[in-house]
Amino acid sequence: MNFAIILGTRPEIIKMSPVIRECERKHIEHFILHTGQHYSYNMDMVFFEQLGLPDAKYNLDVGSGAHGEQTGKMLEGIEKVLMMEKPDAVLVQGDTNTVLAGALAAVKLGIKVGHVEAGLRSYDRRMPEEINRVLADHSSDYLFAPTEKSKNILLHEGIPESRIFVTGNTIVDAVHQNLKIAKEKNTLNELDIKQDYFLVTAHRQENVDDPVRFTGIIAGLERLSQEFNIPVIYPIHPRSRKRIQEFGIKINGSIILIDPVDFLDFLQLESNARLVLTDSGGVQEETCILGVPCVTLRDNTERPETIEVGSNVLAGTEPGNIVECARDMLERGNKWNNPFGDGKAAERIGRVIKSGGMGDERKVIQYNGMRIRRD
Repeated sequence: MNFAIILGTRPEIIKMSPVIRECERKHIEHFILHTGQHYSYNMDMVFFEQLGLPDAKYNLDVGSGAHGEQTGKMLEGIEKVLMMEKPDAVLVQGDTNTVLAGALAAVKLGIKVGHVEAGLRSYDRRMPEEINRVLADHSSDYLFAPTEKSKNILLHEGIPESRIFVTGNTIVDAVHQNLKIAKEKNTLNELDIKQDYFLVTAHRQENVDDPVRFTGIIAGLERLSQEFNIPVIYPIHPRSRKRIQEFGIKINGSIILIDPVDFLDFLQLESNARLVLTDSGGVQEETCILGVPCVTLRDNTERPETIEVGSNVLAGTEPGNIVECARDMLERGNKWNNPFGDGKAAERIGRVIKSGGMGDERKVIQYNGMRIRRD
């Protein structure tokens, strides 16, 4: 059995890394196709090297662009590769344009699709990611849901239970596998950080492309820093930095803008932060796993498990609410239980793949003590 792993953003590389390692360990034939959605493959090479991953066999270098343009270029490039390689199945992860293009290209060619991190929903159709994840789920033959809640969402949308596998989230695997390596890098010393700090990430289109919301986020961060006398470190994406300039947003000295950092450096920044404020779904998961309080700069989340266990709270972008939510999280402590699994998600996904469950629906496979027949 041969299958394609399609990815194109750094979060996808991170979350797919345990699956790729599992394929290497179990000698499962596969190849990696990199779309270059956020950066070129050459710029992402450092991620592959740091995480000990094999090189991508194909890279499309699609680059940024309007959603339709970007997805169309990916569809064309992915289709050509799949027609040439003829894999038995395709694996995609998450909710990016790469995921949508990979799933659509495969299903139109009659190739099985496996969606890692299936069943997440924010129920906010303004988010491009919400459209991508819904369409990918309903195009997929094998849905690897991180939690029982995700599974129930899929069932309520009419997806047959026989297609759904609750595996845990591969980000738990990635955090556990890479945290020790991250600590050995001494990133805090390299950045000359010798005191408590808050960490922020803000990059989502609905926040940084909206001057009112982005201005509210920055104002909230400044108030928070002043109240606690703790600096805010903001690894800022070039696109977000550009919006700050375009909108004329002033940044005072309490917010320290730094260039984007790689996963290992960011993991260390996260694990040592007093509090993390973010609009990223992945960061909500990582902070929950690491035991670091989180404030989400959004009005909704597709990771409701973090809210339920108490590791996270929704603040939106109104400055006063950001500060109030931050106070609340700092007072709570970090005695929650991680709801995203035991760090063996990649092993479970690999078991399904190795069994042939992604190649021949007529087979009966053994999974978690249950016999599942493919009809």
